[in-house]
Parts: sequence; structure tokens; C-alpha cells
Amino acid sequence: MQNIAPDARIHYRERLSPSLWLLVTVALAGPMVALIFVPVGSTIALVVGAAVSALLVIAFLALAPPVSVDGDVLRAGRAHIDVRHLGIPRALNGEEARQARGPGLPARGWHLIRGGVDGIVVVPNIDPDDPVDTWTISSRTPDRLAAAIVAAQR
Repeated sequence: MQNIAPDARIHYRERLSPSLWLLVTVALAGPMVALIFVPVGSTIALVVGAAVSALLVIAFLALAPPVSVDGDVLRAGRAHIDVRHLGIPRALNGEEARQARGPGLPARGWHLIRGGVDGIVVVPNIDPDDPVDTWTISSRTPDRLAAAIVAAQR
């Protein structure tokens, strides 16, 4: 008997976590908060400062949006679209990616762009009923994401 269930394999998964420099910068908020509590007590200030640093770093890591191609669905953050509605993706790096994130960013497109992530994948939306023209998604490995979208379309 033939398996008619949709393809549920995960072709690609990535979490757009913040860069190390951003995490270090966020963690520096802890010592600043600790300075506020020094008049109360140095031990309390140290504990509160360490807790604030830890909570902020954990929050930034936990709230990083995922990008995945699960079966025949592209998911980027909370948004998702069936790959049959997408055209051929373009993986961009360097100057092309900077252009796609900046002046070349379409006004009617859907964007998931994260600072510190250089690569970009631009995928045209070919669904005539959808007002969104393109999907522009940050990726640390844009060639792998583009290949996963193409593989899911087959």
C-alpha cells in the first residue's frame, strides 16, 4: 500500500540566536542594576545583578525566532507558508545580502531579518491570492535553506 501521508521530514532547522557580542552587551545590564542595589547591601546587589544578567541572556536566547522547512511548509518565526506557493529561492551573502536587506527590500514583502546574521534568502511568493510578494529571511546558511525549500517543492 502506498504511503499518502504528507512529507513530515524536517529538511532544515535553524534558530536565529543573537550574536555573542549582543549577549555580552545584554549581560552588562546586570552590573548596572547591581550598582543600584549597593546602598541596600553588597551581597544583595551581587545576587540581583547576576540574576538580571542571567535572565536577560536566557530571554534573548529563548525568544530567538526559528526558521525551518518541515515537510512542505516553510516556517519563519510565527509565520508559515506552503512551499507550493513559493518560487525559486535566492541565497544571498555579502554585498547582495546587504542590498536585499536595505534598499532592495520590497515594501509588500514579508521579512524576518536579524542583525548579526549576514546571509539572506529571498523567495518570491507566487500565490495570486496573497498580497505578499516575497519572503526575505535571515539565515546563517542561506544556501542550505534555499536548497531545503527547493527539495521540499519536489
